[in-house]
Formats: sequence, structure tokens, C-alpha cells
Amino acid sequence: MNEQRRSGRQARTAERSRKGPGVGRPYITRNIPTYDILSEENLLKVEAAADRILAETGIEFRDDPVALDHWKRAGAKIEGLLVRFEPGMLREILRSAPAEFTQHARNPAHSVRIGGRNVVFSPAYGSPFVMDLDRGRRFGTLEDFRNFIRLAQASPNFHHSGGTICEPTDIPVNKRHLDMVMAHIELSDRPFMGSVTAEERSEDSIEMCRILFGADFVDANCTILGNVNVNSPLVWDGTMTRSLRAYARANQAAVVVPFILGGAMGPVTSAGGIAQSLAETMAGCALTQLERKGAPVIFGNFLSSMSLRSGSPTFGTPEPAIGSMAIGQLARRLNLPLRCSGNFTTSKLPDAQAMTEGTMSMLAAIHCGANFILHSAGFLDGLLSMSYEKFMLDDDLCGALHSYLDGIKIDDNQLAVDAFAEVGPGNHFFGCSHTMANYETAFWDSGMADNEPFEKWEAAGSADAATRANRAWKQRLRDYEAPPLAIDKAEALADFVARRKSEMADAWY
Repeated sequence: MNEQRRSGRQARTAERSRKGPGVGRPYITRNIPTYDILSEENLLKVEAAADRILAETGIEFRDDPVALDHWKRAGAKIEGLLVRFEPGMLREILRSAPAEFTQHARNPAHSVRIGGRNVVFSPAYGSPFVMDLDRGRRFGTLEDFRNFIRLAQASPNFHHSGGTICEPTDIPVNKRHLDMVMAHIELSDRPFMGSVTAEERSEDSIEMCRILFGADFVDANCTILGNVNVNSPLVWDGTMTRSLRAYARANQAAVVVPFILGGAMGPVTSAGGIAQSLAETMAGCALTQLERKGAPVIFGNFLSSMSLRSGSPTFGTPEPAIGSMAIGQLARRLNLPLRCSGNFTTSKLPDAQAMTEGTMSMLAAIHCGANFILHSAGFLDGLLSMSYEKFMLDDDLCGALHSYLDGIKIDDNQLAVDAFAEVGPGNHFFGCSHTMANYETAFWDSGMADNEPFEKWEAAGSADAATRANRAWKQRLRDYEAPPLAIDKAEALADFVARRKSEMADAWY
């Protein structure tokens, strides 16, 4: 009888995870409003400042004659590599970009909707190092890369497999994109990102999607994202614009992101950095529409600060966090999906600093209205290191944010008036029928927190959060099971990877 009751409860919990409002859904639909901090008057001032930057200073487009030809045909003013834009020009071009789009996964149940009220969590991106409590900080390998995909796939708190979760430095630079995309396809059935470090690598990433989904499907639907960065201040280099255009002409989504380090690649004032970001991002997003009108694109942003005493970058600080709120307002005025903020920290360990800074910047992403939140988990050491333990702690925070974004539901059951009648004054609610009917779904349940009494915690070894996270990632890897992949697709992809690698000599830079 007890076994039957326990099995039934487990089955109901699993069913809720698949279908209900809790974790395990393909993406979140927010039920709380965004937090708007700027008045209409001040939004117009920021937009006017961005228009002046675009019209008077301009942006350089280097090493990409096709991009310059696009701007010339669109009516921009070209002087060598410098492009200037009349006020309103970029906004008009951006009218053709979709406000929402679906990125399809090889498992259709895990496809995500990007834009509108939708929120997608994706792991951190781009670290050359990895670290854990056992081996410390070291260069990332392909096995580390594959491990982080496994950790994300096995969690109900993420919706996206991510991209370059860490650099697999044991693979030649010109070939590692093939192994990375293959790992995402093999080890996860969620959406993923491709390479942007060279145009041909972007095209390889897209071609692998054509093999996986079919060429006609890819031409009509988004199946892969490419994260491209502005070389702030006010420079778009050819490596990025060529990759941006490769994604756009294939009808795939570029995520257009300035990385503005206040005091270095942008002014020290938040308003100036926001105006710069708006100018740089609009130009990149508009270029996708000149390459292919109607291609999906994500308006991205990465505001950061620095220690002006030492020159060191800082992450998870309050000024970029509140700046994200303004970026969210500006993106919504352009009617574009938003990638903004994330779980940022400069801490070198998965400690209190890491979680304080990460929570501040992650909540900024939640409240500014970000639709695609890259860097949701694992970010440590100013993005130089991907941490196994920090990944698990951030995973837990992402689980909590599912409930946070759900807001408060108001109905007869939630108001619980009948429960008050049953319990009466001065009595407890532990055993009442309302509690018994709702206890399994009433509260988010942390997988990482220790809520036991002090004595029980002490008797169990006094483990801190990082130690618990260390145990958790190891257990998750032991329990991981790869989602099935059709044999013909796996073989075709393996043949493509082998052929492309055979066509190139190894390059390590």
C-alpha cells in the first residue's frame, strides 16, 4: 500500500513537471509586469542621444564590403568605413523584424518562444577556463563542454542548451565549432547556439541544422542562434558582421550584443552607456534586415562597470543592473525580443559574493523583461571561468525564478476561504483538507538549500552550499541519460563533421 501511494505521488509530480506551471516546461510565460524606470520624456532623451551618435559620430563597419553596400543602398552616408544614419532610419528598417519567433528544438516539445512575455534560460557562454572544488581552475576541454550540456539537459530549470558553454581548448580553434554543435545535438534535445568566430564556421553550424531538421524547414524556421558582439565603442568588425549576415540570410536569429565596459569601451555614466548601446545594437539588428527582410533577430545588451581605481572589470554591480531596466524599455519600443543581463559575478569562488552579484544581475534580467537570458548559470571569475558548483547553485536560482515569474494566482482555491472555516481561530493548517490538496505544489522546493535544524545539519557533516553543489553535479552526471537521436541523423552529422575536419589543417589560433 505504501509503495503504491509513493508511486502514485511520484507519477503525479512528474506529470505536473511536464504540464503544469512549475519547472519542466519548455519556457516561461511571465505573469508579473516588467519594471519600467524611465519616463516618456527621459526615454525620448536617450533615443535622441543615440540618434545624435548615429548621425554625427557614426559607426565604422570594417572588413565587410557587403555590409557597406547594404548601408549605401539603404541611404546611409558612407565615408570610407564610417557609416552615418539619419534619425529614424534604423527604426524604419527594423519594422520588418519579428516581435516574437519560435526557435525549434529537435524535440518539438522543447521548442521555445522568444519575445513577448516569454522567458528562456540558457547557461553561461564563452569561458576559456573551467573550475570545480576538486581540481581548481584549468583550461576547458571538450569533455567539460559535454559535461555542462549534460548538466543543463538533465535539469528542468533550463529551456536552452546554450552555445560555447566553455571553450574546448584541447580541440583546434578552426574545428572545435563542429564538435560543439555536434555535442549540443547529441546530448540535448533543446534548442542551441552555433559558432560566430568566422563566417564559414557560422555556415557550418547552420548546415548541421539543415542535416538535422531538413533544408526546407531551416529556410522557413529558426533552428539556431548566433551571438555576435559589437567591438565597442562604435565599431562593427567584419568577423562579426559576416557571421551576423550568415545567420540572417539563412533565416536564423542573430543575437546582437554590445559589451560596454563603462569607463573603457563606453562612458562611465549609465545614461551615456545606454545611449551608446542603443545606437550600436540598432545598427546590428538593422543589418540583419538588409541581409534578409523578416529574419529573426534578438536585441541584446551587456552593460558592465569597472573599478576605476584598478582598471579591473566588475560584474553584478548595481549600475548595470538598473541600466538593464532602461534597455528593456527601449527594446520594447522597438518591438524586438530582448537578451539582457544574466547571472554575473567577478568572484573567483562559488561563494557569498558570487551569489549576491549573480542574484542582483539575474533579477535585473527578470524585471527588465529579457526574453532570452544567456549566462543564466555557471558564470564565475568575470566570465573567465565556468564553475561546476556555481552552475548547480544558479540552476537552483533558476528554479526559484520560475515560481517568481508566475506571480500570484487568485481563485477560490488560492484564497482558501473554506480552509479558514474548517480550521477556525487558533488552530493550525497542517492537516486540513486544503493543505492536503495543495501541499505538493504550494511552494517551490530548493534542491540545494539546507533547511534542517542546526543540530541535524551539523551531525550530517556541516556541509556548506558549495560542498552540496559539488556532490550534486557529480550525482547528476552519474544519472544523466542522453535523449535518443535518430541513427540516420547521427550518422549524417558525423559524416559531415569528419569531412569538414579532413578539409582543414589544424589551426590553434
